[in-house]
Amino acid sequence: MTALFDLAGRVALVTGGNGGIGLGLARGLARCGASVMVAGRNAEKNAAAVAELAALGVAAEAVAADVTEPDSIAAMVAATVARFGRLDILVNNAGINIRKRPEEYTLAEWQSVIATNLTSAMLASQAAYPHLKASGHGRIINNGSMLSIFGLPFTAAYGASKGGVVQLTKSLAVAWARDGITVNVILPGWIDTDLTKRAREQVETLNANVLARTPTGRWGDPRDFEGIAGFLASDTAGFITGTAIPVDGGFSVHG
Repeated sequence: MTALFDLAGRVALVTGGNGGIGLGLARGLARCGASVMVAGRNAEKNAAAVAELAALGVAAEAVAADVTEPDSIAAMVAATVARFGRLDILVNNAGINIRKRPEEYTLAEWQSVIATNLTSAMLASQAAYPHLKASGHGRIINNGSMLSIFGLPFTAAYGASKGGVVQLTKSLAVAWARDGITVNVILPGWIDTDLTKRAREQVETLNANVLARTPTGRWGDPRDFEGIAGFLASDTAGFITGTAIPVDGGFSVHG
């Protein structure tokens, strides 16, 4: 019997896949049988992620990449195809946040967040497009945020970038549907990662507010993204495209 989310023989490239939500997404793809290329800047974290994924019984490698550099994006896609011979799944996960009130951002800070979170997703999708089309069942999974829905006083750049990711997802979905490519975006809620640990240090009331607002009564865990990764990358989800799916423990629907 074939597994419902069987990804055996398929190849995934996950930007920022060496930790946090990105590693959770990469694990989900690996658990479904996909070979995984992890793209990240930290060689030590890359090696640890590859070891964890390989322990699941799939081929896994890492490539050093800076997603703010167009040449580096092109190189990571080329390295994936050179190593595995194809590319079926692209996960645009890499992202940063700079927490400041809007009036305090420098132009360089604003541009850094937009370049890392939004422009990189467009450039990586462009670079991957011919390979995803050739695959016949290409998949793009973008990492957005619930802050594409809500506004916070200290996340203007991040929220704008993630709102852009949602709209980019819709445009790519429509443009590439006839090429057999689906494009969807996940909207993480408050997830326990290194990024949000820093947020809790900077915002004294954040932890209590999140727990009070989230119906499940807990912060999310990167492992909560394994299932959605396998589902959206599979043939089972072949008629789902252009969607934005919250993974937030009910935070976004709790009034």
